[in-house]
Order: sequence, then structure tokens, then C-alpha cells
Amino acid sequence: MDNTKLKVLNSYHVVFLVQNVIVGTTVLSLPNRISAMGYSQWWMPLLFGIIANIALIPMIWLGLKYTDDNLFAIHEKLLGKWLGKSLNVVLLVYFIIVIAAVCASYFQLIQVSALIDRTITGPLLIFLLLLVYIVSGEIKSIARFCIMAFFLTIGSVYFLKWGFVAGDIRHMMPFFNFNKQEFYTATKKGLLAVGGFELILFYFPHIINQKKTLRHVSIGIWISVLFTFAFTFVSVMYYSDWQLKNVLYPVLGLFKEVELSFLERIDVLAMTMWVFLILSTTAAYLWVAKRGLDSIRSTSKKAHLYIIAALVYVIVQFPFMEEFQKLLFERVFYVMYALFIWPVVLCIIHVLKQKRTRDRDEEN
Repeated sequence: MDNTKLKVLNSYHVVFLVQNVIVGTTVLSLPNRISAMGYSQWWMPLLFGIIANIALIPMIWLGLKYTDDNLFAIHEKLLGKWLGKSLNVVLLVYFIIVIAAVCASYFQLIQVSALIDRTITGPLLIFLLLLVYIVSGEIKSIARFCIMAFFLTIGSVYFLKWGFVAGDIRHMMPFFNFNKQEFYTATKKGLLAVGGFELILFYFPHIINQKKTLRHVSIGIWISVLFTFAFTFVSVMYYSDWQLKNVLYPVLGLFKEVELSFLERIDVLAMTMWVFLILSTTAAYLWVAKRGLDSIRSTSKKAHLYIIAALVYVIVQFPFMEEFQKLLFERVFYVMYALFIWPVVLCIIHVLKQKRTRDRDEEN
């Protein structure tokens, strides 16, 4: 492939692509997810940001060793064709379920706040059509949409003012009022709040200035971390310990606290505007899933995009038992944690293969 056509992402594309893919529905439910730590949870997003930055280092190192290959191609080069393709199939299934989980979570929230007692069939179809349209423009189109989505939704931070004023700053103390088990539970459930930056493994070949990718991705991570930190901080101030543990979407309650003389139901407006962030997240995952199907079938077809979108629709709408669907969507995100560590394994395999090649050359 012509490298001039392959590399299309500038530094600002990378920053906003990383930032907007991370910020999805997790921000809305994060205070509830990490409620095992009680009021001490407010600083956890900062810890998640540090973990994400550390996990990013081997990803970038691996990308710089295979500048024109995404993770699907790297798997086949390092693990062999059959093992590589088998692992790519697993990743493809994972990405499809993640898209379905994000869609299901968002539309569940919409049913609670805006479409009470109504079906989501129509809105879901419209959402998927918009999603396919965005992704059909390839990764640069997705990056541009992420930039637009950021500026359309960043104003939601202003709405935290009411929750901050009504909250109690004394909830911030003491800092470390938790035990090891509570810390482990909160970390296990909350770390997915920074999930999404690992997709750099798939669009790294499209970045123009690859040597500065670590800096640009780090900026994107910390923009999203600070965004998440602001919502978590105000949630801890505003809610009681019991409410943090029992209110599924605490951030929605913060929006309900907003009072403007010229506008009512800010929570509904905020949740409908949030669709731009959900589109950003799912668009990146859909693009990666399409690339995965292309890799498995060794051919690039636009029909793959429609096939994956159709599968997402079926998973979201299929009449699973509610408990089974909830368990499926919850468990699949643990694969994300494996993706944080997996590049380290691939780096080791790469070094070992390079060493074996050098030893063979020296013998000859």
C-alpha cells in the first residue's frame, strides 16, 4: 500500500481520537462502579490515567517496530498465520460485543431519562445508520467527528457548577479510608473508564508523525482523565455514600440539579447530546472490527461494515435473559484489561525472534 495514502492522521487527530474514544458511557456510571471505596474514590481517575500511560509505552514501542502494520497483521507475523488469525477472530467477537454493550448501556439510559416506556428499535436503527455513515469515511473521518463531538459536549462540564455548590467538600476527607479488598474491587470495575486508548494498536499505521505518538496519545488520555475526574469529584461532593453505591448513573442526577430560567430538563438535553460521545466511541470500535473481518477473510469489502452493524443490532435487540446479557456485557470488558498487557507479551516475542534471527545469521 502507498504510505502517503496510508498515513492520514495528524497530531490533533490522534489527541481527539484517543480522548473521545475513551469518554463514553463509563463517565456516567463511574462513581457507582468505584463506590466500593466510598468517598475516597474521587482521586481514582488520576490513578487510572497513570496506569493507562504506563500500559501505553509497550504499545507504542511495538507500533514503532511495525510501522505499517496494525495488531491484526502483527499477530500473523509474530504468531504465524493460523494462530494469528484465530486470535484475530477472538478480537473481532470482542469488538462486536463491546459495541453492542455500549449501545445497550446508552439506550437503557435514554429509556430512563427521555424515552420512558418506549421501545428503542427506531432510535437504535437511526444510530447504527449514522454510525455506518461515519465509519465509511475511514479513520480520518472518525477523527474529524471526534473533534466536532468534543467541542459540542465539553460545555457539559459547566453544568457541574450546581452540584459543586450543593455538595459538601468535607466528603473529600480522609484520603485513604478503605481497605485492600475495596481498592481491588474499585480498580477492577473502574479501570475500564480509560479503556479505548489501546485502539492505537490498530490505527498506528495511519499516523503521520509516529515518533511523537506517545506524547499525543498521552495528551488525549489526560484530557479524558481530567474530564472524568471532574465528574467523579463533584459526584463525591454531591452524593451520600449510600447514594454512590445505589444510584446507577450518578452523573445524570448532577444534570438534574441544574437550574436555568430559559431551559428545563437539562438532564434530557445532556443525555441526548451525549450521543456524540457514544458515536465517537462506537465508530472507532466498529472501524477496528471491520478491519478485523477484512484481515480474517484476507479481503477488504464495504459489506463487512454492514454485516458487523447488523450483528450489533441483533445482539442489542435479541431477547436474552436480562441477567445473562448484563453478565455478558460486564465480563467482556475484562478482555480490555488483557489488551493492556498483551503488547508486553508481543514485545517479548518480537525480541526473542530477533535474537533467534541474529544467532542464525552468525552461525551462517
